[in-house]
Amino acid sequence: MATHPLSRRVADVLALQPDTRAIEYDGAWCTWGQVAGLAHRIEELGVSGRQVGMLLRNTPAHIAAFLGVLLGGGTVVVVNPNRGDERIREDVADLALPLVIGTPADLTRLVATPGSDTVGITGVDDPIRVTPAAARVPDQSRAGVAVRMLTSGTTGPPKRIDLTYRMLAHSVIGEDFASAPAPTELRRGVAIVNAPLVHIGGVFRVLQCVCEGRPFALLDRFELSRWADAVRRHRPRTVSLVPAALRTVLHSDLTREDLAGIRAVTSGTAPLSAEDADAFTEKFGIPVLTSYAATEFGGGVAGWSLPDYQKYWKSKRGSVGRATLGARLRVVDEDGNPLGADQPGLLEVKPGQLGPDADWLRTTDMARIDADGFVWILGRADQAIIRGGFKIMPDDVRTALEGHPAVHSAAVVGRPDPRLGETPVAMVEPRAPVTADELTEYLGNRLARYEIPTAIAIVDQMPRTPSGKPDLTAVRRHFAATHV
Repeated sequence: MATHPLSRRVADVLALQPDTRAIEYDGAWCTWGQVAGLAHRIEELGVSGRQVGMLLRNTPAHIAAFLGVLLGGGTVVVVNPNRGDERIREDVADLALPLVIGTPADLTRLVATPGSDTVGITGVDDPIRVTPAAARVPDQSRAGVAVRMLTSGTTGPPKRIDLTYRMLAHSVIGEDFASAPAPTELRRGVAIVNAPLVHIGGVFRVLQCVCEGRPFALLDRFELSRWADAVRRHRPRTVSLVPAALRTVLHSDLTREDLAGIRAVTSGTAPLSAEDADAFTEKFGIPVLTSYAATEFGGGVAGWSLPDYQKYWKSKRGSVGRATLGARLRVVDEDGNPLGADQPGLLEVKPGQLGPDADWLRTTDMARIDADGFVWILGRADQAIIRGGFKIMPDDVRTALEGHPAVHSAAVVGRPDPRLGETPVAMVEPRAPVTADELTEYLGNRLARYEIPTAIAIVDQMPRTPSGKPDLTAVRRHFAATHV
């Protein structure tokens, strides 16, 4: 029985028009009724108050199962099935979950713990396969928690964050989620979801579409030709692209006609330079609305609206926008003292998703906030590289590298140095042939000498987290292995 406003909203939408198309995947549509059917079968397993592990993949069946846990008042524990088999098996064993859901192949390969019931799912219409545990582990309820979500692991090992039903409802329905009426009819426009469900961006986009009653085309990942095909066919008014995907579109052969119908592109999860945003707008005639969010916040806390963009972008370009969804933002010094307008410091946030009595959350982002409330992210405080006493912000070096016409994306980390303490090193994914020497020469006119990387690795494909960000842990491992 759906008791929380988020669960009730999901149930109401699933029941609106069961025979109407809901999710397009791999060239075929499934209906809201098909999604509801599998969701209710999962709900009937008795998920209320239980932690349910999910080896989540971007398929309609996984979305239906995810919704089923929420309908039943359970807690989805996100498990990324693509983090390496040994690591996943250890993760599932350590979690000691009473119930784990996934494809039969993933369950066979990755779930070795004898204490978990397992539920194999394939298509939305296929029977579920329940395998009882040999010796059931005790339930450890996390009351009020809808999803235990993995952070992206950009700067270190991923960790799980508890996202409550309230937090998600606030993000996908609005501040008035408890009283907001459910839609009485389904939307006609089709959205595109290409963010992975193992990332907050994917969960947010799916729940937003469901709570609005909006059908959507689901991609298992961003791939240019399939994304462009979906855009041409469905002509969505807005699309969401992480910076790496946005740059791929920017430097592709796509034209304004290919993207006709799109009125705005939203972009978050990683820094996007004002130059790339403006280049995209110049090429396609579409404004890019950047935002600032984190898994810990349960969604966004700052962003650009279209009216703000039209009024302020020229004077505020490079900002990630203003506080949204009832969030409060401030900048403090290292001792926690609030700083004035335009003074750089550490960003602290009171997300609206956490309610009016929430404490200030200290981020690791350096920022400044102007008198109009616009926020600029200046870099990560915990990524600063100290080279012989000189401080280097990796984002400054990354931005300079990505300014080269042959560079698709770059990642910069610090590498230990016996003499200088640390030096910057960079990994580059090119879009055209380029050498490390050419890039070093290019940076010579754009950075201080101490900021220039001591090594640049040119790779065919940048290692990335599920959210599409460069995986800095993998980048560090690469340079640790090649350091002599």
